[in-house]
Amino acid sequence: MVKYLENNYGFKQWNANKDAAKSSKKSKLGGFLWWFILFLASWWLIGLWMTPKNIETKVTEEKIVLEDLSNVPVSEIFSEDIIANVQGLRIYDVKLLKFSKNGADTDNTIHVSLLNSDGAFAEVGFLSPTTTVPVATTVWKKDGDSFTWKNSNGIEFRRNITVDGYVISVADTIKNSSDTDIFIAPYARLIRANDMPSSAGVYTGAIAFVNSDIERESWQNLERKSFAYSTASGFIGFADQYWETIISVDNPDQTLKVKKVGGLYEADIASNSVSIKAGETKTINTNLFVGPREQNVLNAAEQKIAGIDETIDYGWFWFLARPMLWALNGLNSIVMNYGVAIIILTILLRLVIWPLTRKSYTSMIAMQKMQPEMARIQKLYANDKARMQMELMRLYQTHKTSPMSGCLPMLIQIPIFFALYKALLISVQMRSAHFLWISDLAAMDPYFILPILMGLTMWLQQYLQTASTAKKEENKNDPVAQTQKVMKWMPLIFTVMFAWMPAGLVLYWTVSNIFGIGQMFYIKKFVNK
Repeated sequence: MVKYLENNYGFKQWNANKDAAKSSKKSKLGGFLWWFILFLASWWLIGLWMTPKNIETKVTEEKIVLEDLSNVPVSEIFSEDIIANVQGLRIYDVKLLKFSKNGADTDNTIHVSLLNSDGAFAEVGFLSPTTTVPVATTVWKKDGDSFTWKNSNGIEFRRNITVDGYVISVADTIKNSSDTDIFIAPYARLIRANDMPSSAGVYTGAIAFVNSDIERESWQNLERKSFAYSTASGFIGFADQYWETIISVDNPDQTLKVKKVGGLYEADIASNSVSIKAGETKTINTNLFVGPREQNVLNAAEQKIAGIDETIDYGWFWFLARPMLWALNGLNSIVMNYGVAIIILTILLRLVIWPLTRKSYTSMIAMQKMQPEMARIQKLYANDKARMQMELMRLYQTHKTSPMSGCLPMLIQIPIFFALYKALLISVQMRSAHFLWISDLAAMDPYFILPILMGLTMWLQQYLQTASTAKKEENKNDPVAQTQKVMKWMPLIFTVMFAWMPAGLVLYWTVSNIFGIGQMFYIKKFVNK
């Protein structure tokens, strides 16, 4: 007995059991669940900024120099997709004929107009140390579909402007009729304001294609400093939630710059000089894209502006977002309603993951049936935590299940959630999509009907999953019971968080819950048989 006390064996055993009891109170799922709650809380905070708004910018000392262009005539260029004004070197007020200003507005005569704010324009011009070149105030002579201007040295500039879809192509042919060689350096620039509404989770700001890579700088970054890039060839411009203004010069060795000037933002390309010998004629091509951020449109524009098809940011789960967007557009072309298309897509996605969901629900039911045996093991080995864990693991292996099985359906849907969130926000078509009382599926439900319905269906689904696990006396050492206690708050958290989410995303989650309820009834009936 003395030896037993001297070796402190009994005290060590008691202390070890005490420490084990403390650690056992923490569920193995606790870390995951608190991380998941943090994830939901962050999404709720994002919801506070979900309402589209314009960003006010401070004015710096540098300002755009405004030339007097009153003497420069204005011409109009157009295609089936756009109408734009041309005034000397500048192109501005580009109207997108297939998109109304208010996506929910039935009056399609009020079109979306880009580069239309005060001081906004695209300019394609020249710099030269060897001869006089046309400037913004130069008055060109209109010659059919061409504009011509000749300087005192006999250098003729001929400009042809064509429109293909949303790409405005400017071809400048320079004829050197003098007896000396000249050097012409083409440049292009975009001037515009940050005057387009945007939603959280969608990148907006400057965008550049540099050495085959996309570079992005947000409006907030441009508030603090300017950016410059060197590349063999590329483009630069600005991206909004639904629209892009991109310009490129077909000439090697370029310097791309973007900065804030006063209350406006400027993106420009300065290219290497072109040598034009006496009696020689050369053509310099510049392309301006002003249109929607729609993948099919950008794929077509890529033939003239290399890399523009990569400007849409689909997020981490781009490999899911792109096919989802393609599927939504395809389904909409059949059913002629994006709300119905989302419902059909949700059902199809649930059918695809049916084997995993079925296995998860079956495992959850097995966990429910294991509760009496788990309670017996926990009571029997209350003073031997190592043996308790070993016996519980053996029980899980016998029933081929685990405590994590109930979280599988939620984990499966997280990538789908993020991918669909991106797809809905960047889809131009979704901005004008109606469904029942909702006038815009890319915006929040104005009456909060869908978020409440989603919360109720989530609660019902959770109730069906946990109803049979209710016990007269709660076991604080039971990880499943602790998990269910935390999960009871999920419907409320989701309801608050989803209140500011796009209505299309809430519709997806609601339909997914309803489908999951039907799955639970079916699987329970199958297991009982």
